[in-house]
Amino acid sequence: MKESCPNTSMNMERCTCTYPGCSNHALCCECLHMHLSRKELPGCCFPPEAEKTYDRSFRAFAKAWKLA
Repeated sequence: MKESCPNTSMNMERCTCTYPGCSNHALCCECLHMHLSRKELPGCCFPPEAEKTYDRSFRAFAKAWKLA
């Protein structure tokens, strides 16, 4: 089991991830580590409509912010 984060309460208010059953919800350090290891970005980096697609790729990030 993961250790609790001292910032969990604050993170719960800020976490915009809508992925059902996410085991890293409000555990920002774990979330970031997992996504970067997969060459992705966490959902909080995306605007709401793009986040809902669950495509966390760098390409999706660039497209969502119209950088591609």
